Amino acid sequence: MVVPSRSPLSGTRSTSHLGRGRSPSPHSPKIVAGLTEDCLRRVKDFYDTVTDVTVPASGLEEAELAKVFENTYRHVNIALVNELSRMAHTLGVDVWHTLELAATKPFGFTRFLPGPGVGGHCLPIDPVYLSHHVKARHGQTFRLIELAQDINESQPDYVVRRLQDALSRRFRRSVHGARILALGAAYKPGTSDARQSPAVEVTDRLRQMGADVTVVDPYLPVADGTCPEIPFATPGAGPGTSVADFDAVVLLTPHAEFDLTQLAAEAAYVLDTRGVMAAAPHIERL
Repeated sequence: MVVPSRSPLSGTRSTSHLGRGRSPSPHSPKIVAGLTEDCLRRVKDFYDTVTDVTVPASGLEEAELAKVFENTYRHVNIALVNELSRMAHTLGVDVWHTLELAATKPFGFTRFLPGPGVGGHCLPIDPVYLSHHVKARHGQTFRLIELAQDINESQPDYVVRRLQDALSRRFRRSVHGARILALGAAYKPGTSDARQSPAVEVTDRLRQMGADVTVVDPYLPVADGTCPEIPFATPGAGPGTSVADFDAVVLLTPHAEFDLTQLAAEAAYVLDTRGVMAAAPHIERL
């Protein structure tokens, strides 16, 4: 989005040679807009040099609404598959295979996957802003956004309940006092970005319930209760130091650095919230 550097939106007067610009998203294709035709031309000329596709919007509002709606679309569809995952578990149906089958439809279906929730600076925030704006300015309710927010916000609690149920059912013990290895703290793999991360919410809830939680994330600084790599068994290692010594492992962020084959071989129990591990008697997928 571009406005003149001296305009009512910037709080100053317009000039003929300066402008302010913003694109709603750092990803290509780029949607661009300008307060004036000259602003639009300048920002389009700039992004034409660095992106393959530049899409001019007819106005600032359309550009911003397009960005917010794209986030809303993902937010709502993630909520849908999260809810489906819960219902499928209740029914005893494999939701992951169900989604694979649905994805064979050649049109009209986009595959979204369940997980521990949504994170980052876009999905948990932008749709809620849109809903709040519509309600505050016009008294209307964006019902799908509010429902999606309720579902996705409650997903970390659902993960904790699933882990709690597994510990009780398999080992006749509670979360309180259990040793739990949590894999991943970032909201998505390959990054250290833990803003609004559902993985952090899961580990916080487990600790509040009295669990002894160790977090593994190769992208985050080592601190108390965290380590940079999965503690697999090594020759000469003392007791209590490897994966096998934990009561449960919960996979929250599937970083490529995690050796999932070795994890499956050593862990007593794994709750895979991302559906990236092969099913096994001691491995449950969300």
